[in-house]
Amino acid sequence: MREREQAFVIGGGPAGLVAAIALRRKGLRVTVADGGEAPSDKACGEGILPEGLAALGRLGISLDWNEGHVLRGIRFVNSKHFAQAEFGSRAGLGMRRILLHQQLIRAAEQAGVSLLWRAPVTRITKNGVFICGEEVRTDWIVGADGFRSLVREWIGIHTHKPASLRYTFRQHFACAPWSEFVEAHWAANTQLYVTPVSERAVGVVVLSRNARLRLADALPLFPKVQVRLAGCEPTTVERGASTGTLILPRVTAGNVALVGDASGAVDAITGEGMSLAFQQAEALATAIEARDLTKYEASHARLRRRPTWIARLLLAMENRGWAQDRVLQIFSAEPELFERMLAAHAGDTSSFGFASASARLGLRLLFA
Repeated sequence: MREREQAFVIGGGPAGLVAAIALRRKGLRVTVADGGEAPSDKACGEGILPEGLAALGRLGISLDWNEGHVLRGIRFVNSKHFAQAEFGSRAGLGMRRILLHQQLIRAAEQAGVSLLWRAPVTRITKNGVFICGEEVRTDWIVGADGFRSLVREWIGIHTHKPASLRYTFRQHFACAPWSEFVEAHWAANTQLYVTPVSERAVGVVVLSRNARLRLADALPLFPKVQVRLAGCEPTTVERGASTGTLILPRVTAGNVALVGDASGAVDAITGEGMSLAFQQAEALATAIEARDLTKYEASHARLRRRPTWIARLLLAMENRGWAQDRVLQIFSAEPELFERMLAAHAGDTSSFGFASASARLGLRLLFA
């Protein structure tokens, strides 16, 4: 009988850990190596959409919701209007990234994944990976090492900075969430997201093209949020990161596959980062089980299609105040339209449903 195949995952963040768990469920022996400490924190929106939670559920990963906060939907706000819609049949989850990482580490350990921390991979070959100068033989290599992936470079997928590169800064505040919605606040060239992450804390993220625009400087642009946070003490240091939409020509080469931000990214404005990574991990495990990475290429392209379209739509509103006003007016007057688009965003309807809702929005904008 052939020995069970071995998979080696480079990168121990949420994407890498979920990929490792998915591969273990297919019967592979799996090792994860990461050059950093665990658990680790990172600047992100910290919301997991229902579709991402469903993918975790299919992989047998059950998160402890007591460490997070239920998310019922999304609310768009600018200086003149607001509109909101609920996810529908399934809720989302807001959870601090470091707590999510802790939970996924425990889930990986329970699944039998071997975890190596402070163990940077220095290069890869057709037959294995090198750690501390020694080669570890493996059948499959998974690159889950983030937006600036070294694995991506090693397999010859060279990229330039995406045209839509933007900057994010995130901090947490000690105050009870004032809603069960992720709030997306809009101002000129800047967005600010508020995510409930526990019963006593919210995470606040500012996104812009200005690498120097820190949260304290951005808050006056969003007086409604500034009032809410008055008297609320920050509980974490401010963390920054870059974001952007990055689409790669391919995400596999030989026995190597990329997952999560290493496989390309969708601007953080969509809030789909983690959910998309979890679905990719599930698809990758299915393809490796079939020993056919072309199946993963096809699944990856399908999974990124809708989030990429949404990112383009939202970024088109970024510095167009009239478009923000008009879209929010339409969503406020026709909440069912907003709910249909959000249902597709959350995975509760088909691509056709999303396309028809998008067409309806386009017509309303055209004939405004």
